[in-house]
Amino acid sequence: MGMALLLVSGMVFHELAEAVMGQEAITVLDVQVAHWFNAHAFEPLTSLMYLVSHVHSVAGMVVLFGLLAWYLWKQGARYWLLALAFAVPGGMVLNVALKFYFQRARPVFEEPLVSLATYSFPSGHTTAATCFYGLLLSYLVIARPAWSVRVATVALCLSMVLLVAFSRVYLGAHYVSDVLAAMAESVAWLAVCITAVSTLRRRREGKTI
Repeated sequence: MGMALLLVSGMVFHELAEAVMGQEAITVLDVQVAHWFNAHAFEPLTSLMYLVSHVHSVAGMVVLFGLLAWYLWKQGARYWLLALAFAVPGGMVLNVALKFYFQRARPVFEEPLVSLATYSFPSGHTTAATCFYGLLLSYLVIARPAWSVRVATVALCLSMVLLVAFSRVYLGAHYVSDVLAAMAESVAWLAVCITAVSTLRRRREGKTI
């Protein structure tokens, strides 16, 4: 499963990166969507998107990371804690490296809602959210046998990732392709981390993660 996720998400990221760097049709859609949201921004949605974005900034992710790490520690899920330690910080570092590799400029507006000097592709907020909620989803789906809990977990975690991605596009910090690439990148990285830790556990305990 991990290898399948890695291959599929890796291919999606590769296709998006090639399309963006090659200035293909998706870049036209990117600009159109970005300017539509900038022209139609309204309260209280704008304030809500600022809040969502702020909660999933680097500072916010440190807090969320700490809370989940504490929970996993209390549950005795030391291998999941190890996976978390690699998945979220590692995903954020990988994202920074990709930003500097692709060096895509952020959307430009006459009256921007946010102004950032860093590169745009892929989205850092979306990467961090996907890694965090993706790992939380994986843990709870496996650790909690009740289907009601599993369904609620999937719905909540996917909703949070999509909400963070939407907030970055709405605020004009990123293009649609930036957040899509961030999700693909993060799923691939999560697959690597969880598969590696699962392999380590199997070798040490003869069990799956």
